[in-house]
This record gives sequence, structure tokens and C-alpha cells, in this order.
Amino acid sequence: MQPLYDISDIAPLFRAAFAAAVVGVIHAIISAVESPRTDSATLEEIPMLTTDWHLHTRNSCDCREGAVPITMAGTVADIEAAGIRDYGITDHLHTPYNLPDIADSRREFDCLPPASHRHFGIEVSSVSHWELEEIATGRYAAPVYGLRDGGPANAAPAIGLTTEDIAHYGIEYVVGGTHWPLYVPLERQAVIRDYHRQNLFLACHPLVTIVAHPWWWMGHWQEADGAYRTDPWFDDFRRIPPSMHDEFAAAAREHGKAVEINLHAMLLNQQYPAAFKRHYCEYLAGLQAAGVPLSLGSDHHAQHHRYAEYEGLTHQDQHRPSAFDTAVAMLADVGIYDRDLWRLPGS
Repeated sequence: MQPLYDISDIAPLFRAAFAAAVVGVIHAIISAVESPRTDSATLEEIPMLTTDWHLHTRNSCDCREGAVPITMAGTVADIEAAGIRDYGITDHLHTPYNLPDIADSRREFDCLPPASHRHFGIEVSSVSHWELEEIATGRYAAPVYGLRDGGPANAAPAIGLTTEDIAHYGIEYVVGGTHWPLYVPLERQAVIRDYHRQNLFLACHPLVTIVAHPWWWMGHWQEADGAYRTDPWFDDFRRIPPSMHDEFAAAAREHGKAVEINLHAMLLNQQYPAAFKRHYCEYLAGLQAAGVPLSLGSDHHAQHHRYAEYEGLTHQDQHRPSAFDTAVAMLADVGIYDRDLWRLPGS
């Protein structure tokens, strides 16, 4: 059987995806500066973003080899300089193999000055019970991204985090994301069904607080220039049945979850078609109209770039501190504003 992924290719894929996302932000900023909006949602009328609940530091597994050496303290300083008032650190946990990264993150977090607006969270991936059991045997040398091939089709989803881990590391909230198919054929309908199944799993999981970037995709179907134009849903987001969106919204409401608006991976991702991103914003507005709280996450990855500083554009060069004005305007066009976004209770 042809493996779904070559495990050795996973880390380069992650690094390439986030590098391309940064390029998207650069183009978006330049476009906003050179061609200011003239419609009803002008940048001057739209408040800046003030929260960010999805942030990775140098302790995340996909931030180890970036070109920008920066400590957590440096990342935090950049975040606050950009006008973000409430935020949380959410380094990656795919399986328990990554727990040492979380321990490093917690130690560095505890060295920061105490602040009620800064929180310690985590991002977990939807993985399979099968791979958690396999990794627990100790037979795999370095399963940084779990086991991305060899599992049973439609394997039961799981997360590699326990209530004991949450207590031990003082985790205040959990972001859970679907990052890969669970051993299904790389065919449009099979992937759509599997991603919907995983998104529902996260929306119903008692440990998950925020469902990250629903319908994010990376890897297969990427074209030679890095773009995604066709499968699994980039040629037409309506390929996903509305009944799946309704079921997901109902599950999120019932279980009290927030759903993430992801900036780097979704709205500002230059690899994704503009039409897809417009439809995706409408999808987010539909979730909001259905009573689902929306949270904001930049999905910033330290070591790859500085927060809110791109291609030599400093805070002083830009017309306001936040580098995310383009995304703010995109959201305003569908009636989503910073004032309505989810905040961690007590923040």
C-alpha cells in the first residue's frame, strides 16, 4: 500500500506551509498599504484585533529550525507591541512523544513576569487510538508527528493529552485541530467525510476548548507553484455538504466550544484561492449566526518570523501596530468584529 505520507517529509511540509503563509501575510500587507479599501468597511473604521489564542513559541516541534532565533520573552514582547491585550501560548502536542516540548514551554512561561492577560494553553492534534498505542510500545525512534501511515482506515480519533497532563502543566485551555487524514484514501469525498468526522470529534471532546482552523489542508494536491486550486475543497467550498456545517455547529453549541478564525493558515494563506477564502469567511459568519462563539488565532510560529513584522515592515512603518488589518477587513465584510470574539473566561 502506498503510504499517505512519508514521515520524513512531514517536518519540511510544516515548515514550507508556514513559510508560505508568511509570504501571504506580506502580500496582504503590501496590498492593504498600496491599495487602501474604499468600500463601507474601510480600515480606518475597523478596530484592530485585540486577542490571539493560537501562538507557537520556539518550543513547538515545527519551530526548531527557523531562521529567527527568539525566546518566548521576545515573542511575548512582540505580541504585546502589536496591541494584543489577551492571548495564550499554545505549543504543539501531537502525541505524548511531544510532552518534553510542553515541559520546556511551561518552564519558559513561568520565567515571564506574571500577567493576568497572558495564558498557558496547548494545541493538540486529532490523532488515532491506534498510533497512540503503537507509540507507547517504544518501537518508533522519533515519532514527532505521530504515525501518518500504516493505520486502519477510519481509525478511531483521539488526542494525546490527559486530564493529568492538564493539571501537571497548568494548562488553562486546549486548542484542538484536524491536521491530517486518518488513513483514508486521498480522494475528495473520503477526505471530506474524514475531516468532518475529526472536527466533530474535537467539538465533542471534553478536554477541548477551541476547535482550530476547520477545513485547513496541507500536503497532497499542492501544485508545483505551492498553490492549492482543486481538491479537496479549494475549487469550490460548497463541495462540503451544508448538513456537515450544520452538524458541526450544533455539536460546538451543545458542548460549549469556540471555533477558531485562523489568520496565517486560512485567511491570509497565499497558497489558498481568493474565492475559497471569501467563502470561508461566509462559513465563519454562518457559524456565528448559528450561535457558535468564534475565537481569533494568528497561528504565529516563532523562529519563522517576528510577530506583526514582515519583510522589513516595522511597527513604525505601518499605519497602525497590528499587521492583520487585511484579515480584519475580510471579517468585517461578513459582519465579524473583534468586540464579538471569544475570550478566555476571566481574562
